[in-house]
Amino acid sequence: MQRMQLHDAIEAKYYVQDYDGRKLLQISTFGRATRDIPGKVSQTIQLDEEAASHLFGILKKTFDFK
Repeated sequence: MQRMQLHDAIEAKYYVQDYDGRKLLQISTFGRATRDIPGKVSQTIQLDEEAASHLFGILKKTFDFK
């Protein structure tokens, strides 16, 4: 990234579901209340076990979790 900027806090929800024999974690974020369509999903991220493990490794390294 060329420029990092701190974003405003927004609402997010997570869901866990079994899909095709895999457990999936889905995180959906919602835009600001001032958007044209308040409450509309802005982004959705889906993680299976492999992707979650990779993300967990990044979080541990970045924040020095034990």
